[in-house]
Amino acid sequence: MDDLAIVRAFHVLSVVLWIGGVGFVTTVLLPAVQRSIRPEERLAFFDAIERRFAWQARGTTLIAGLTGFYIVDRLDLWGRFLFPSFWWMHAMVLVWLVFTAMLFVAEPLFLHRWLHSRARVKPVETFRLVIRLHWVLLTLGIVTVLGAVAGSHGFLP
Repeated sequence: MDDLAIVRAFHVLSVVLWIGGVGFVTTVLLPAVQRSIRPEERLAFFDAIERRFAWQARGTTLIAGLTGFYIVDRLDLWGRFLFPSFWWMHAMVLVWLVFTAMLFVAEPLFLHRWLHSRARVKPVETFRLVIRLHWVLLTLGIVTVLGAVAGSHGFLP
């Protein structure tokens, strides 16, 4: 089998697990926590569950980044970044950078502590902020996936 086919398969699998996980957290887990857990306990409860997904998200974003770079380099697609019609390639890099910064830098260094200290004072508002942030990230991910699939199969507006 061609190395490119294997790399593409791992790229798609990593994106499916990563963005699919974000979709589950955003549309199922967060609403369930909001409905079932007392406001002052929500963030801690959510954090305990999401912590396991964070490792999956870190791994899959790492694989998506490495395989994406390999595909662009192997096929010499760097020139596509010069054209607005390949906006979805820029979006893939942007979404990857945003998630990578959140997962590897912001969360471990300060975001986790900041959210928990804020939740002690404003638990309802803090959890709403977490929900909004997840919806923004999910929306960016979905738009990017739709654009990337359509664009890579020939749809260039």
